Amino acid sequence: MTEKTELATKNETDIKPVAKQPEPSIRPAVDIFEDESGITLHADMPGISRDRLNVKVEGDTLTIEGDAEIPMPEGMEPLYADVRATHYQRSFTLSSEMDTDKVEASLNQGVLTLRIPKREEHKPRKIEVKVG
Repeated sequence: MTEKTELATKNETDIKPVAKQPEPSIRPAVDIFEDESGITLHADMPGISRDRLNVKVEGDTLTIEGDAEIPMPEGMEPLYADVRATHYQRSFTLSSEMDTDKVEASLNQGVLTLRIPKREEHKPRKIEVKVG
């Protein structure tokens, strides 16, 4: 019995580059409140600064993204970190009754607050009843 071992050779075109792994991200906790005039979102995003924050509305999707900056004293390196990812990302589908052209955003001590009003035609209105 003869054992024959053959090696297969691969052409350079057969070798495919390893796909880049997506950056791990943190889904920030978000509180959502609705009233008759619109919705308010509070997203916990510690370590985020205004220049590292991206809030956008595309179609009916609201996307919140940001990169936290963890300052280190000069000459020091971290030995251990509880949080490995520093990229925040969260998306929401908005209903058509929201007026996405009038979104207001503010950032205060790591809490992003978004106010999205309802379109005028979707706000409740009081109808006056006439007598007689």
